[in-house]
Amino acid sequence: MGGKPVKPEYIHGIEHAITSREIFNVKEQPKRIVIIGGGYIGVEFACILNGMGTEVTVAIRGDKILRGFDEDIRDEIQEGMQNHGIKFITGCDCDRLSIDKVDGGLKIMIPTQDGKSETIVADAASLAATGRKPDLENLGLENTKIEVVNGAVAVDKYNKTAEDHIYAVGDCTDRINLTPVAINEGRAFADTHFGNMSRQMRYENIPTAVFTTPEAATVGLTEAEAKEKYGDAIKVYRSKFRPMYYTLPGKQEKTLMKLIVETTNNKVVGAHMVGDSAAEIIQGVAIAVKMGATKADFDATVGIHPSSAEEFVTMR
Repeated sequence: MGGKPVKPEYIHGIEHAITSREIFNVKEQPKRIVIIGGGYIGVEFACILNGMGTEVTVAIRGDKILRGFDEDIRDEIQEGMQNHGIKFITGCDCDRLSIDKVDGGLKIMIPTQDGKSETIVADAASLAATGRKPDLENLGLENTKIEVVNGAVAVDKYNKTAEDHIYAVGDCTDRINLTPVAINEGRAFADTHFGNMSRQMRYENIPTAVFTTPEAATVGLTEAEAKEKYGDAIKVYRSKFRPMYYTLPGKQEKTLMKLIVETTNNKVVGAHMVGDSAAEIIQGVAIAVKMGATKADFDATVGIHPSSAEEFVTMR
C-alpha cells in the first residue's frame, strides 16, 4: 500500500504528460519543461531541473505556491525561485489547460483566470504537483469489511481497519503523507502489538521540509493557524538577513526565520525557516517545540556564533 501521483483526466492531452514517477525514467534532460501546480513535490522538481540548466515554468491556480504553509515561507521561497530563473504563471485556469504533441515537443496552452493565455513549447509537461492519492488497486478490499472513506483506508487510533486482523499505515490512510510519519506509524504499531508498549502516533508538531532552492523547513502552527486558534494572544518574532557565508562573495541569498509564541503561557507554537540547512536546523528546534519550550527557554539558550541557527535564540 502507499500513494501514487494523480493525472487530472479533465486536461486535454493528459496522456502526453509525465508525473513525479515517470520523470525519473526520462532518458534525456529536458531543455524546457512546464510544471503544473505548486505543491511541494512540484516546486522541488522545478528547483532540481532549474539547477541542472532546464528552463522551467511553473503554472499555479493562485498567486502563491505551497498552499497550507506559512505565508512568509511561501513568499520567500517563491521569490527565491524567481531570482534563480524559474518563471511563474499565476492565476492558471487549469481546467482549460491543454497539451498537444507537435514537432519539437509539446505545445502547452496555459489559460489564466483573467481571460488571457500563454502557449509554451516544451520537451515535457510534468504534473508532479497536481496531487497524490492512496494506491489501493488490486488489493481485494472489496472482499473484506475494510472501509474506504474519500479514497483512503479508514483506521482507528491504533491503525486497525474494520477487519480485526488487518491494519494499515502510511499514505494509504491519507493522513499526513510523509515517509517519516509512515515509519513512525509502523513503529507505533510494532510497539503496541509485538513490544508490549501500547502507544499511539501523535500528529501534532510534525516537522517537515521543502527541498527547494532556497530550502525551507517548518514545525508547529503557521501564523494564520495560530491566530485562528489563539486570536490576539500570539506574538510573532521574525528575522530576515543575509548569512555571513554570502556576504564576502556579494551574493544576495537571504535567510528568513520566524517564531510564533502563544502569549498566555509564552510557549513557542510554531517555528519556520527559509535558507541554507533549514531542515537540519528545524529538526533540532522541533524537539524544543514538541517538548513545549517557551520563548524564555529559547532566550536562555546560548547561541553558536557565527551561525544562522543562533538567530532562533537571539530574536527579541
